[in-house]
Amino acid sequence: MAYKIRAVLAEDWALLRELRLAALADPVASVAFNETYELSSLRGDDFWRRRAAQGTQGSLAETFVGEDEEEGRWVGSATVLDEGESAHVVGVYVRPAHRGSGLAAQLFQAVEDWACERPRVKRMLLHVHEHNPRAEGFYRKIGYVRTGGFVSDPKAPVLKEFEMVRELPPRSSRRSPGAAVR
Repeated sequence: MAYKIRAVLAEDWALLRELRLAALADPVASVAFNETYELSSLRGDDFWRRRAAQGTQGSLAETFVGEDEEEGRWVGSATVLDEGESAHVVGVYVRPAHRGSGLAAQLFQAVEDWACERPRVKRMLLHVHEHNPRAEGFYRKIGYVRTGGFVSDPKAPVLKEFEMVRELPPRSSRRSPGAAVR
């Protein structure tokens, strides 16, 4: 399958909403998100417009989507937040029919390229739910390792989300900003 990877634009808000709600409704993927379908489905259009526009407004966050080039449908996404020395990856989702297709790796390339353009970012950071071994396996495959740290799952505080990190290459050996995936 061929995918077009690009940053979300402000006018994409309705597509972003549909994909996010699909992610939150997915029984396998919903464990990975800190918000619920019920709450997100009640959010108004203005919320989704602001969320879609965050990258174009110069904020410290960007959401990338994967569009199936044959269907023209959004089939995956990943968001990255600039937190100073770390770029925090959140909201990773791939629709079931596209899991194992290489789309997740392409989305991670996009978020890491974005992070490499940030002046202070030295590492990629993410949290993976203890009941999401498939995701953790993927993260390990692309170079992430557990740090030993964790946070409690806000929806079920007795459960853990393990912190994982991947160091970025030194700034001098990174790709030029023009080489970023868009």
